Amino acid sequence: MNRIKEVLLEKDLKQIWLANQLGKSFNMVNGYVQNRRQPKLEDLERIANLLDVDIRELLVSTKPKNRYA
Repeated sequence: MNRIKEVLLEKDLKQIWLANQLGKSFNMVNGYVQNRRQPKLEDLERIANLLDVDIRELLVSTKPKNRYA
């Protein structure tokens, strides 16, 4: 899972802007934003750079938290 949608909203940026910056189709970026597809690591790194955030800020763990830790 990723947080691209939230970061775009926080930065008041549009998906079409991100698609243009990445050289990808709107449909591809929309798939990333809607979590229907996950970007390759290289693309995720480019997205983080374009959004001026640490790549870790774009990631959401899907691993269940250990409630005994």
